[in-house]
Amino acid sequence: MGFLRLFKTPKNQQFSYKPRYWDPKKEEAEKLRKRVEQLQTGGVDAMKTRISGGFRKGQGGEAAGAYRSARVKRSNTTFLITLISLLVVAYIIYALYFPDLSAWITTGNTPTIE
Repeated sequence: MGFLRLFKTPKNQQFSYKPRYWDPKKEEAEKLRKRVEQLQTGGVDAMKTRISGGFRKGQGGEAAGAYRSARVKRSNTTFLITLISLLVVAYIIYALYFPDLSAWITTGNTPTIE
């Protein structure tokens, strides 16, 4: 049956990928070294480097990371206190009103308010 086929179907394209070694720590160290050299020379380029470095790391540099973690911790603490408070309120409501609700459900009569 193969001899009846007039046209050959094209084969899939081949892709050859040769990975290269990449060391992110070394690259970061090179960037830092170049930045320090530019800052030490002074001038307009040093000012541009200092400002762009501040933008990359976020406003405040490394101190911004500590500020953010403190804010996250405070937010989590507030959430936990709110959750515990709501659970306590729900338990008090359950303890006060559940006997009346269970009586109302089993008998079908409305409970009397005393």
